[in-house]
Amino acid sequence: MFSDKNRPMESFGGQPNRIEKNTVIKGDITSQADFRIDGKLEGNVKTSGKVVIGKDGLIKGKVECVNADIEGNFNGELYVSELLSLKSAAKIEGTVNVSKLAVEPGATFNASCTMGKGMPAATHKMQPNKVNEPAKVS
Repeated sequence: MFSDKNRPMESFGGQPNRIEKNTVIKGDITSQADFRIDGKLEGNVKTSGKVVIGKDGLIKGKVECVNADIEGNFNGELYVSELLSLKSAAKIEGTVNVSKLAVEPGATFNASCTMGKGMPAATHKMQPNKVNEPAKVS
């Protein structure tokens, strides 16, 4: 009668998942929710939501997401199917594949960047297709 097991996780406060400052995680994260990283992550993040790297945050690895706001450090492969926003304190190294890019003055962007091509299938919105017809990707 009072069970919450049928209630979706997002409805419990609506807060993103957080890795707090002074926390170090080594491993991979897969989620459908947003993530905020203020600590350090050595591994991969795959989400159908948004990834935020705070000013003290660091990710070394591969990130696949829909949107990203970066104020801290990133080193690796970054795939953003919509908007990547780099704040003035951001430091990016590696390879970046985005649809749209916004860079504030002061950001350090030492990456090879491709816009709009080669996005991993997991970050695209797939549309149903007919038999013997290629899938349509938006």
